[in-house]
Amino acid sequence: MLKSLLKKTLISSVILLPLFVTACSQSPIQNSQSTTANTITTNINIAEKNKKIVTDFYEGVFIKHQVQEYSDRYIGNQYIQHNPHVPDGKAPFVNYFTGYFKENPQAKNVIKRAIAEGDLVVLHVHSSQNAQDRGEAIVDIFRVENGKIVEHWDVQQEIPEPSANTNTMF
Repeated sequence: MLKSLLKKTLISSVILLPLFVTACSQSPIQNSQSTTANTITTNINIAEKNKKIVTDFYEGVFIKHQVQEYSDRYIGNQYIQHNPHVPDGKAPFVNYFTGYFKENPQAKNVIKRAIAEGDLVVLHVHSSQNAQDRGEAIVDIFRVENGKIVEHWDVQQEIPEPSANTNTMF
């Protein structure tokens, strides 16, 4: 009887052990891979959505000069500004650039590159006040939260007339 019981246990172990090992070893890996893929896809989708928000805002304000309309659409209730010439907040942004475009009606900023990662969107821009102006190379960085632009940084460099190389700023 003992011999029969041992034989049944051994047969059960031989049959069930591989199934148990397979089930235990594949599920966490598959779940982990699936979760990682979903997270990456979600992050890419968020970054692309944020890039669309910022580029639409930027083109509306800096090419179409529709400052109020695009600011109302895309700037959040709290707007932190790191540009030392523009105060914090949506209203000061609108006032500053409405005045700027009245003084410089031919001014335009052309996006050369747009890069997005998570809540940050970076634009590489050629800015000029008119057709005769060589302009500036600008890197604008925006932080987007819940579909609204809530923070901005920028770095500006005049486009030099003489250059030590044949490369452009863009």
